Amino acid sequence: MSKIGFIGGSGYYNISTLEDVRTREVDTPFGRPSSAYVIGKKNGREFVFLPRHGAHHTLSPSQINYRANIYGFKSLGVSRIFSFSAVGSMKKENKVEDILVPDQFIDWTKSRAATFFDEGVVAHVSMAEPTCPEMHAFIASLLKDLGYAHKMGGTYINIEGPQFSSKGESFLYKSWGVDVIGMTNATEAKLCREAELCYISLNFVTDYDCWHEEEEHVSTTQILEVLKRNVSKAKAITNRIMDTFHPAGNCDCDQALSCAIVTQPKGIHAFARKKYDLLIGKYVK
Repeated sequence: MSKIGFIGGSGYYNISTLEDVRTREVDTPFGRPSSAYVIGKKNGREFVFLPRHGAHHTLSPSQINYRANIYGFKSLGVSRIFSFSAVGSMKKENKVEDILVPDQFIDWTKSRAATFFDEGVVAHVSMAEPTCPEMHAFIASLLKDLGYAHKMGGTYINIEGPQFSSKGESFLYKSWGVDVIGMTNATEAKLCREAELCYISLNFVTDYDCWHEEEEHVSTTQILEVLKRNVSKAKAITNRIMDTFHPAGNCDCDQALSCAIVTQPKGIHAFARKKYDLLIGKYVK
C-alpha cells in the first residue's frame, strides 16, 4: 500500500504518536528538502512527515525548496499528502481558530520555482480542480465528527512573503473574494499535481490580516499564541487520519500528466529522461 504523507506548517514540527520512527535524508534532482523526512508506523501502516519550514523553523516561505519537498515524498512512495498551514482570514465569517479546507488557489508569488519541468520537458497540467475530491470528502466527514468549526471549500491566495500584507494589498485581495491568505499552499498544490500526488490542505485561521477594522493587525506574537491552540487540533486530526483514512482511489490525481506532456519523446534528451524519470517514466519510454 502506498504511503500517506503529512506536511507540518508553522508550529507543527513532529508527530508524537508514530512508532518505529526513523529519519531519512533525501537527495533530489532539485536539491535538498526542508529537513530529513520522519517515517514511522501506526496501526501497522507507514506514514511520512516533513516540517515545511525545517525542524526548527529556519526557512521562510520563499526559501523553502518546494520542488525537493514534493519530489522527496514521491521518491519515498507517498501517494497522498495532507498539508497543514496557518492562514489569515479575509472574511468575517472565517473566524480565528476556525479551520478552512480550500479547493481553489490563487498564486500571487513572484520569485519561486513552481514547476518541475524547467529543463528539456514541457508539461501543462490542469489546475482547474487542484485538490483531491476523495480526500476532501473524507476531511469533511472527519471535521464534522470531531466537532471543529470549519468550512469546506474556498479560495486561498498565496502571497510571496515573508512580510505580511500592507493595508492596500489586504483590501485588494479581499475585493477578489478570497477566503484566506497564506504563503505556501498554492506552490505545493501545483507541484503535487505535476507529481501526480493527491493533495489537500487544512488551513488554521490565526488572524484577520490587516483589513478588519475591529481587530488588531496581524503580528507574529498574536499568531504564535493562536498557533498553540491550533496545533493541538492539527495533531488530533492527523491521528484520526492515520486511524481511519483508507483511500479507495476514487480520483484521477495519479493521471494528471497523462495528457499534459507536450514535448515529443524523441526530443527528450537523456539528461532530461534521467532527471524526470520518477515523474514521467510511465509515459515516456
